[in-house]
Parts: sequence; C-alpha cells; structure tokens
Amino acid sequence: MAAAAAASTVFLLPPSSRRRRSNSVRLLRPTIKAFSAPTLTQDDLKRLAADKAVDYVKSGMVLGLGTGSTAAFVVDKLGALLKSGSLTDIVGVPTSKRTQEQAAALGIPLATLDTHPHLDLAIDGADEVDPALDLVKGRGGALLREKMVEAASDAFVVVVDDSKLVSGLGGSGLAMPVEVVQFCWNYNLVRLQDLFKEEGCEAKLRLDGSGKPYVTDNSNYIVDLYFATPIRDSAAAGKEIAALEGVVEHGLFLDMATAVIIAGKDGVSVKNK
Repeated sequence: MAAAAAASTVFLLPPSSRRRRSNSVRLLRPTIKAFSAPTLTQDDLKRLAADKAVDYVKSGMVLGLGTGSTAAFVVDKLGALLKSGSLTDIVGVPTSKRTQEQAAALGIPLATLDTHPHLDLAIDGADEVDPALDLVKGRGGALLREKMVEAASDAFVVVVDDSKLVSGLGGSGLAMPVEVVQFCWNYNLVRLQDLFKEEGCEAKLRLDGSGKPYVTDNSNYIVDLYFATPIRDSAAAGKEIAALEGVVEHGLFLDMATAVIIAGKDGVSVKNK
C-alpha cells in the first residue's frame, strides 16, 4: 500500500516558486517598441540648404550676402567657418541693414558695390521658385538691394525649402512685392492692380507691426500684389511694372539664378540653370 501510494504521489511546486517561474518566462518575452523618424522643421530644411550652399564658397571670394530667414543661416555658417579658419580672406556685400549687422557681429569683413562692383558669388533665399528657376523675392523688404547685388555677381545660388516651389510665379497666393516711392503711393497701387486684372490681382500697401506703412532701407514703401492665378508672362509683367513712373523695383527675379538648392524631407537636391 505504501509503495502504491508513493507511486501515485504528485509533487507540486510551492505557490511562490510557481510565481517566480511565471515571472521569469514573462521577462524573456521580447519587447517591441515603435520608433518614429524625426520630423524636420522648416528651419531644419532651411539650414540643410544653407549648409549645401556654403560649399560653393572658396577663400578669397567677394560674396553677396542675402536677406531673410534662410540667408541668415548662410551668414551664420560663413561666420563659423571664418572663425575656425576653414575660410579666409572673404568679403561680404550685404543686401540689407539687418544682414549687415548680423555679418559684422560675426566678424565677416564687409564692403559695398561702390568699392567691390564685381562679385564672385551671391547666396540668398527666395519666396517662390518656378520650373525655369525664375524667382519671386522681396517679402523680407530688401528686394532693391538684393537685385542690385545679385545682378553684379558671376553666380547666384538660391537656397529654399521645398514649400517655395510653384508651377508659376505668383502661384503661392502670397505677396509679390513692388517697391515704390512714397510720393503718391496710392496712385501707383491702383495702377499696379489694374495691370493684372485678369490674374485677379489685389494690391495692398505693406504695413509694419504698428500699422504704419512699412519703410524699406531705401526710405520707400512696398505695394504687395496678391494673384488669384499665376502670372501668365513673367517677363512681360516685369517690364510693365518697371515702366510705371514711381516704381523703384519689383520682386520678379528673372533669368538670374544659376543654381537652386532645395531641401525637402527626402534630402537636398540641386537644380542648375
């Protein structure tokens, strides 16, 4: 009977041991975590494009320094390269007072077109870029000086993020600026709007943060043109705008860019003229 009882006896683990074994099994199960790729901000994309543009810069160059948020990244990078000694003997020609102040603070030697009428390279941003690499520029208010400096450069490299690409200039629905003299500015605002009735153009005087007319570095006003549809003939439009008395300059930069550097979520690409 004792032997039979022994043969039929079932040995059970203590409850605490069973809990420990169960816990050890759970710990061996692989843990799967989901990781999302970091999202690049618009500033990240601008910085990528700016870094690529600086690759065009060589020691000893005379450079046109653009204006705006993307151009500011270029100026920052140039200042850092000068400080490290990676670049030497460059001279910058700024396109606005704020770019002048930024570059001077970074120790970049500065000049003007009066002393350096011939530039090796200009780097600047753009507000719109069409498939022909024609541009809308000047939403930062520096279009006159930008056009003067960039027209005096052997090469003009544009840096943008992919949000600035349009099928036709004016196609973003945002401002295409025209710099006008203060005298009878409304007279020219009306004439500019009438020029582009068929494009559904609305002309507005640009105001500053206090609601007063925005004044450029050249003591002029800006009339912003907003197009319901893209400009059909940018070259003709530029000529018509420039022919108006009292117009100083317009934001159509046509046949000027030699290369456009575009930063997007898939990386940086370069389009050449």
